[in-house]
Amino acid sequence: MPQIAQGRPSNDPLMVAEEWMKAGKDVAIATVVETWGSAPRPVGSHLVIDAEGRFEGSVSGGCVEGAVVAEAADVLADGKPRMLEFGVADETAWEVGLSCGGRIKVYVERLG
Repeated sequence: MPQIAQGRPSNDPLMVAEEWMKAGKDVAIATVVETWGSAPRPVGSHLVIDAEGRFEGSVSGGCVEGAVVAEAADVLADGKPRMLEFGVADETAWEVGLSCGGRIKVYVERLG
């Protein structure tokens, strides 16, 4: 279910990020920058995360998004962007939900 931004549902994570920033929240954005094989979301997909752990959008689904949200908390804390890679070659592939044979790279950075 989409997060509520300023009293209305929004399906655009970039607009949600803008609204959260205008409200004074610290915000990180995760962007799918590369895919290979079977990937749940295309390049350019976004997930925005605030310092309270709320998020809007999607970069993959399942446990991958949980891992991205956790990394975003670190990005918000130290301001250092990160390039994350998830795929079947990783020993954690089954744990993070890309056991279908795909691979994705997700860039996470702080906005503002």
